[in-house]
Parts: sequence; structure tokens; C-alpha cells
Amino acid sequence: MKTALIILLGLLALILWRPGFSFRAQKPEDYSDTGPSFDLRQHLSGELESEGVIFGPNGRATSRFVADFTGVWDGNSGELGEMFHYDNGTIQNRKWFLTMGENGSFTATADDIVGVGQGQMNGATVRLTYSIRLTEAAGGHVLDVVDWMYLMDNGTIMNRSEMRKFGVKVAELIATIRPKGN
Repeated sequence: MKTALIILLGLLALILWRPGFSFRAQKPEDYSDTGPSFDLRQHLSGELESEGVIFGPNGRATSRFVADFTGVWDGNSGELGEMFHYDNGTIQNRKWFLTMGENGSFTATADDIVGVGQGQMNGATVRLTYSIRLTEAAGGHVLDVVDWMYLMDNGTIMNRSEMRKFGVKVAELIATIRPKGN
């Protein structure tokens, strides 16, 4: 009986672990008919503020942060500066360089991004996939990231990201982003 239960639980875990049953199964076209329309040039422009939590592989919160963002656009090219203040006193800066493409696609680069991130705006969502190199203090690992942003009716952006190493989820981020002072 115990062996049958273990096999059954293993099969259930395998089914639920498949891409069709996970966070990564979402596709930008799933959100085509959602609104309001998310446009990076509009919604990641000017002074923004963020709060978030990072969860480790066991699902427990490992760190919290508040952040200030500044988005500046010149046509289809933009820069998004980020300054994170973590609960352990660490400060991290990143500057994204964003380039809009055709049909809502865009690319994104930053100093700690390996290669070029690929993004897609669709309806009230934005998906960005990229690989990030952690700082040496955090182990220097390269993680594969799927980053989803969902635009709320009041202009707040809900951000959820999954980070994986060798296909195994090692971290998750949940955050809000909104115009400063709102």
C-alpha cells in the first residue's frame, strides 16, 4: 500500500510539474483580450516605487526590498534605472536598456543579464525572459528567469518572477510597481 501511494504521488507530481500546469505555461497571447493595455513606454516611465518579497526554493521568504525606479524613453529606446534596498541593508543598482520591436516585442539588456532578454507586451501583461548572473556574494550563479508583469486598472503593476537553475525553481519574486507617491 505504501509503495502504491508513493508511485501515485510521484505521478501526480510529474503531471503537475509539466509545463502545461505551471507558471511558465502562460503565453502572452493568453492575455490579448485583457485591459488596460500595458505599454512599457507609458507605464515604466518617470519616477516609480516598488516593494517586494523574494522566496527561496522551500517557499519561505528569504528577503524583502523596497526600490526606486526611474524610466526614461526616447522613442522606442528606454532606460530603466533600479535601486533596491534589501532588508539586510544591501543596496543593489541595475540599469535596463530596453528597445521596442514589432507587434509589442522588445529586448532588454543590463550589466548582470547574460545575453539579451526577450520581451512581449500583450493586453494588460508583459513577459520578459532572460538569464541573470547573481553577484559573487550570492554565489555567482546564472539563473533563468521568467518575469511577468500585470497592469492593474489603477496603474499599479503586479510583478511575479520565477528563477530556475537546471530547470528547478530556486526562487520566486512578488512585487508591486507604481508611480511614486501613489
